Amino acid sequence: MLDNKRGWIRIVEAFIAVLLIAGVLLIVINKGYVGKEDISESVYKSQVAVLREIELDNTLRQKILDVELGAEVPEDVLDKISNRIPSYLECGSKICGLNEICELEEYPKKDVYAQSVAITATVTDYNPRQLKLFCWAK
Repeated sequence: MLDNKRGWIRIVEAFIAVLLIAGVLLIVINKGYVGKEDISESVYKSQVAVLREIELDNTLRQKILDVELGAEVPEDVLDKISNRIPSYLECGSKICGLNEICELEEYPKKDVYAQSVAITATVTDYNPRQLKLFCWAK
């Protein structure tokens, strides 16, 4: 009679172990950790580096401040962005007022990463703007 109880206890223990393993696997697969590379940190680092370079370049700052709100981003700024962004990313940018919501006209059906920088003044001009950079994987 005692051997019969031990057998049932081992069966219950094995069943619970299988349920725990299956539960963990389902949670991991459901969250997308398996087979999906997280590139968000590298994208944000790239965006911040490019925006910092633009922010510190007096020529590019002046060109951004001279542009009317809602107008196209100057070619020199676009060239700087395209030269510095990694090849696995595609990016768009926009110049808006500091207190405005700055968004793309059309978003791709992918994860979009956005960073912005305030371009407020040069020695002679105070005309605050924000340059927002939107990037996504190709």
